[in-house]
Amino acid sequence: MADEDRNLIEILEANSPINFNKYIGYVSSPKCGAIATFAGSTRDTFDGKEVLELQYEAYVPMAIRCLKSLCSSARSSWDIHSIAVAHCLGTVPVGETSVFVAISSVHRADALDACKFLIDELKASVPIWKKEVYTNGEVWKENKEFIERMPDLGKASHDQAGACSGKKKVDAHERKSCCGKKVKVNDESADSSGLLSSQCGASECQSIEGSC
Repeated sequence: MADEDRNLIEILEANSPINFNKYIGYVSSPKCGAIATFAGSTRDTFDGKEVLELQYEAYVPMAIRCLKSLCSSARSSWDIHSIAVAHCLGTVPVGETSVFVAISSVHRADALDACKFLIDELKASVPIWKKEVYTNGEVWKENKEFIERMPDLGKASHDQAGACSGKKKVDAHERKSCCGKKVKVNDESADSSGLLSSQCGASECQSIEGSC
């Protein structure tokens, strides 16, 4: 089976909770001794402010395209069997999960490192935007991974339209985004509703399953 046939990428419509068992089941294999997972959930406070919920929007076609490219980059650096990535759109209340990554590999080190790379790059470069809603207001927020990378944005070698088309090997000591700028695009023709999936490809917690 080709690598792209072992990637599952899904952007979920509003009010569609993430089914952990589905994605863990997808990456499970008797060939693998490890499954690394990451679940990002809405926490109840930020900088002393009470958080009511998070709201997510996305430029869905490019988000899926970016995630495909990230899966290819991860596979070029680690020995990975299967990858599953799911991200919710719409409102995600406190305590619920907005993003989930599951990666299987023969040995745990590959799954662990690839899982961290994939969630970090997703937050830094995939066109999915987050609004934090507080008891006393709301604000659109950039992820810290994106903010930390801002000085590099002017050096991007390709424009937004082709931002995620390239594939590259990820250096172990300097991991750059393969998806270019995380810039919101107003495209009324883009359909960002419903479940869009590709068989190619906030408080945070990480769990690891499997043997080594």
